[in-house]
Amino acid sequence: MVFRYRRLIEQGLSNVTWRPGQSGNPLCRRPGCGEVARLRAAIAAHVPASITRLVERATVEGDAQAAKLLLERVLPPVKAVALPEPLPLPATGSLAERAEAVLQAVAKGAASPDAGQAALAGLTALARLRTIDALAARVKALEEGRKPADRKLEAAG
Repeated sequence: MVFRYRRLIEQGLSNVTWRPGQSGNPLCRRPGCGEVARLRAAIAAHVPASITRLVERATVEGDAQAAKLLLERVLPPVKAVALPEPLPLPATGSLAERAEAVLQAVAKGAASPDAGQAALAGLTALARLRTIDALAARVKALEEGRKPADRKLEAAG
């Protein structure tokens, strides 16, 4: 059907002109007006009451597993989310000094262990990036035929 209609347009036998943004079938079904959409809306309207009755029946009959299964299918378990919290880090100093400050904050209770672990992971990644930068600078200096300015790696910051 589509190919036959396309052939008619190519041969100039059809006077239909398509405009950008205009539907080729303006009387087509709109989303949400079909039988399936109406069925879904009816189910959604009655599901909370049905689930409540099923859970109540399962708990009255002593079937806690069935009640748990029903609730897990409707309401997924809530996952714990850590809230962001500021860490008292020194603005200057080496990475080792900053890591020590994080450990002291966790030990004093000023920061949660999860936040401390995340901060230490960030400091470790920063140390690796600084090492890579120092190595890249040394390689570039060697390729240019001059002596590198600094012989030691600055992994500690």
